[in-house]
This record gives sequence, structure tokens and C-alpha cells, in this order.
Amino acid sequence: MVKKQQATSAPAAEAAKSVKDSAQQIWQAGLAAFTRAQSEGNKAFESLVKEGMEIQRKTQSAAEGKIAKATIKVQGLASEISSKATDQLGKMEAVFEAGVAKALHKLGVPSDKDVKSILARMDTLTQAVQSLSKPSASPSASPVKRAAAKAAPSPVAVKKHAVKKAKTAAAPAQAS
Repeated sequence: MVKKQQATSAPAAEAAKSVKDSAQQIWQAGLAAFTRAQSEGNKAFESLVKEGMEIQRKTQSAAEGKIAKATIKVQGLASEISSKATDQLGKMEAVFEAGVAKALHKLGVPSDKDVKSILARMDTLTQAVQSLSKPSASPSASPVKRAAAKAAPSPVAVKKHAVKKAKTAAAPAQAS
């Protein structure tokens, strides 16, 4: 009977060795697969990171382009609106100034042109008075004679005054 057990135990030992060898090979294949997955996994991860960066760069570039276009469009609209507002403001200002000038004219308030004309006439009269008072104002002349000489305008000054008065009288008639 011992012989029979040895004969039957030999194939079992071979089967056990075969199972042990298979298990060893499976273990080694698993370790190799794990190592390869680890090294290729890092490479795959790095590759995905690079692709993600490229996608982000493209997306950001496209967004910046759209923002730039939108900014240009908004600036154009703002410029157009500003221009229209300035035109309207200018028109309103002109209407307001015309109304104020008309109201002041009705009240008899002199315009800027009238004031300048009066100042020019005053300057002319002042020069005429000064030119008349210098030659006749001698130390021997009495104060009454000096006052009379200052009050009497020269014929040239009187003529200039008459011409200016005629011009200013004609100016309001032309403005109406």
C-alpha cells in the first residue's frame, strides 16, 4: 500500500508544484503590471496636465479676444453717446444764451458790444480832454479858464463823437 500512495502522491506533488509555479508567475506578472501602471500612470498624468494647460491657454486667449472686442465696441458706443450729448448740450446752450440776450435787451441792459463801444468812446473822450487840457492849462490861467477849456471839446472830438453815435444808433436797428 505504500507503493500505491507514492504513485498517487507523485502526480499530486507535480500538480502542487505546477500551482505554486503558476501562482508565482501570476504574482510576478501582477508586480510588473503594477510597476508599469505606476510609471505609465505618472506619464499619463503629466500628459493630461499638459493638455489641460493647453486647453486653459486657448480658452483664456479666446476669452481675452472677446473681452477686447467687447471693450472696443463699448468704447465706440460711449464715444458716440458722448458726441451726441455734447451736440445737444451745445444746442441747448445756444438757445439759452439767445433767450437770455433777448431778455436782457428787452430790459435795456447793454450787451457786451455796447459796453465795449462805450468804453472805446470813453477812451477817445478821455484822450481828447487830456489833449485839450494840456496846452491851455498854463500856470497864469485862472481856474475858471482851465475848467472852461477842459469842458469844451475840440471840433475833431465832437465830429468823432457824432460819427460813433450815429453808428451805435444804427447798430440796434440792424440787429432787430
